[in-house]
Amino acid sequence: MLKGKVAVITGGSRGIGAAIAEKFASLGADIAVIYSGSQEAADQVCTSCSEKYGVKAQSFCCNVADFDAAKKTIGEIKTQFGTVNILVNNAGITRDGLVPMMSEANFDQVIDTNLKGAFNMIRHCCSIFIRNKGGKIINISSVAGLMGNPGQANYSASKAGLIGLTKSVARELAGKNVNCNAIAPGFIRTDMTQDFNGEDPLVAGIPLGRMGSPEEVAELAAFLASGNSDYITGEVIRIDGGLAM
Repeated sequence: MLKGKVAVITGGSRGIGAAIAEKFASLGADIAVIYSGSQEAADQVCTSCSEKYGVKAQSFCCNVADFDAAKKTIGEIKTQFGTVNILVNNAGITRDGLVPMMSEANFDQVIDTNLKGAFNMIRHCCSIFIRNKGGKIINISSVAGLMGNPGQANYSASKAGLIGLTKSVARELAGKNVNCNAIAPGFIRTDMTQDFNGEDPLVAGIPLGRMGSPEEVAELAAFLASGNSDYITGEVIRIDGGLAM
């Protein structure tokens, strides 16, 4: 379904990003994993993708919040892979704290990585998509961007910003056959949520009664990256067990 496509996945070394990389590879896409933390983890994802599915997979270290670094990395990916067809903006951090105690640095870091990082990657992929006469952009937002969440004003603002970015980019690039959509996960079983359990009141409030898996998010991302979603753009799709309905 994605054979011959090149997918760039930020934050692709673990959690949701790693699951998306594996899923895309299983459908035939070549994978560029962008990471800022562990090269070992990123390389493990790439090795798994190439050994299991026979696709090309390579890791690239980049701070997506840095405009020039993002531009350089996309250039390197284009050199190595020839093009970019799919961009998944998954890179994200948290610096939780209540507003009265939140530092300016913690607010700025989250906005810079989660929101500005997505802009940077879209900005530098635009010319490639336009030249290709098509492309798919998938931004990983959050139900926190729809509902808000105490202690996460910075994170919620960044994820709400991603939704606005998604809709504006979708309108701007629709005429170029570029689709831009957002996924808004709820509680997904990753490193970020490892302290939550079934007895936690937040988890208990999920109508389906459980947390989601990275693989379930990856299935949705695969749909949005495929030709089956060509008539969907500017959409925000929740995958949250009914939490934000």
